[in-house]
Amino acid sequence: MSGLVPTVDDYMARDLITFKPSDDIHKAIGVLLDKRISGAPVVDVDNRLVGILSKKDCLKVVYSAGYHQDWGGQVEKYMSPDVNTIESGTDIITAADRFMHSSFRRFPILINGRMIGLICRHDILRALEDLWSDTRFK
Repeated sequence: MSGLVPTVDDYMARDLITFKPSDDIHKAIGVLLDKRISGAPVVDVDNRLVGILSKKDCLKVVYSAGYHQDWGGQVEKYMSPDVNTIESGTDIITAADRFMHSSFRRFPILINGRMIGLICRHDILRALEDLWSDTRFK
């Protein structure tokens, strides 16, 4: 743990499923379904975050197929390019505040624009539970 209050780095997931912008959207949908995840970061060859692909984004495939007879394409066509992130080293309390004031369930963690992990609401609650059970806070 980094000091008295833990940081996002102490609780974030590091082994992530990611997509490349050039990945086939149908294969990406298959991964989301197989892994039972609601979305995944989209990164370039330098591991720089360029977007997020969520199940909601994937529903655009249905729209494209139904109205435009367009049956697929690459992930970059469907992903959300504007991503809210948290910087590495941010304390858990600040991260909890970010979750409280947004509808997001997870945030990518960045160092100098490169994605190093992902923190979700569950991770924040786990960190807070650890803090509350720590004898230093009783």
